[in-house]
Amino acid sequence: MSTSLVIVVGLVIVALSFDFINGFHDAANSIATVVSTRVLSPGQAVIWAAFFNFIAAFLFKKGVANTIGSKMIDLHAVTFAVIFGGLAGAIIWDLITWYFGLPTSSSHALIGGYAGAAIARAFSFDVIIPSGWTKTLIFIVVSPLIGMLAGLMLMTATFWLFRRVAPSLVDQWFRRLQLVSAALFSLSHGTNDAQKTMGIIAGVLFTAGMIPTFTVPLWVVLSAHAAIGLGTLFGGWRIIHTMGSKITKLQPVGGFAAETGAAIAIFTATGFGIPVSTTHAITGSIVGVGATRRLSAVRWGIASQIVWAWVLTIPAAGIIGACSYWFVHAFGAK
Repeated sequence: MSTSLVIVVGLVIVALSFDFINGFHDAANSIATVVSTRVLSPGQAVIWAAFFNFIAAFLFKKGVANTIGSKMIDLHAVTFAVIFGGLAGAIIWDLITWYFGLPTSSSHALIGGYAGAAIARAFSFDVIIPSGWTKTLIFIVVSPLIGMLAGLMLMTATFWLFRRVAPSLVDQWFRRLQLVSAALFSLSHGTNDAQKTMGIIAGVLFTAGMIPTFTVPLWVVLSAHAAIGLGTLFGGWRIIHTMGSKITKLQPVGGFAAETGAAIAIFTATGFGIPVSTTHAITGSIVGVGATRRLSAVRWGIASQIVWAWVLTIPAAGIIGACSYWFVHAFGAK
């Protein structure tokens, strides 16, 4: 087996490891509300979410993968060491934030780490493709706002439509409906987040000359969705506690509105091929749902800590990615 092939296999394994950690880290996004409302047990919830994470492989185009793989960083500046540095930056930042229970964005950790490693190699910001970054940076703000507005509007509409129905009956109906909303959110999570790993693996194959143009082979699609589904099965229980109960107290009707609102935000971005944070979308939606009761129902201190973690994610992962690149470069990696 040639050295180049060994490196490619190793990088694919590292990329799928990131995808696994992405599912592990972001499992809270998919299941926190359905667990906190006690519609499903944690074990049932992760199986439900993992299933829909995987079947998303067969339902959507690969616009997000193309953006991550070829429209954010100049491919001429990408080497095996850059890809490794980017993945290392994302993985390390994900593990740090998981340990502290902070629901940060694996997506933004990946693009931050990838950019940091590429800049470290080139000693220049010229490797950044502005058009690809513009949409992504705009949606850092837009996606939680869409989620918040959708959650707020859905919750308000539900209150009005069911104002004359007994609360116990509403609770019973929405316990069933929350299974649907949790499935929709897990589906949106799978289609957007798994594509980011697909883009990185396709970049590895293109850099190695194993594919003539930047495309995503079927085996890459299936592997990425399998890895994120497995990660979700193992769950990130520290973050589930933050998302499910610390921001605001949720009932099944609120869980339904939050998950549906976040899914709307993510499906919108995916349709435009924009890599967004499922964490941002669901957090915004939970805040919107909580605000329908009263503004004080939202624990703004916790929400502000999460926002600060969002702000730090891209630069922090970028610094770790740059350091990881310099580390492997010091040992002769190109």
